[in-house]
Amino acid sequence: MKFTETELPGVYIIEPQVFGDHRGFFMESWSRRAFEAAGADYDFVQDNHSSSAVKGTLRGIHFQRGDKAQAKLVRCVKGVVLDVAVDLRPSSATYKKWVGVELSGGNKRQLLIPRGFGHGFLTLTDDVEFLYKADNPYAPEADGGIRWNDPDIGVDWGVKTPILSEKDSKSPYLKDAITGFEEW
Repeated sequence: MKFTETELPGVYIIEPQVFGDHRGFFMESWSRRAFEAAGADYDFVQDNHSSSAVKGTLRGIHFQRGDKAQAKLVRCVKGVVLDVAVDLRPSSATYKKWVGVELSGGNKRQLLIPRGFGHGFLTLTDDVEFLYKADNPYAPEADGGIRWNDPDIGVDWGVKTPILSEKDSKSPYLKDAITGFEEW
């Protein structure tokens, strides 16, 4: 696996080695040994699977607060998404900065997002299947979100009116949110 650190320290684009022939392909999507060798040793405890039927569906920007925070390893196995990580740690030199990466079933890239970051993605095609690992179980009491179009963050999603859940359409702006990362 090839690990490329983005401009946000700790956020990596991961490109697996893919072995293909006339039957299809084989690849390792996660390897503890490869992650440890890259200095990205996570103990993932939960796998999640998301399906989005329509292009223009935006999910996020999500996070879990405080000690319930989650590191995530995300990938798109069908269709194409713009995947975004946002640094939500006020003491960080990259606070409020974001990185966007195109993930698809074709390019097989993954994005590793550490704790203290928000995460979201926009579907760029219909019929998207999205998988991710988390290193902390889902905790409803710690669930948090930031408005997808927060001007203090300024993510360029490339759409003006995405398809949103009711929850995401009502998420607060960062200036009004409690992230639990204030001491990080």
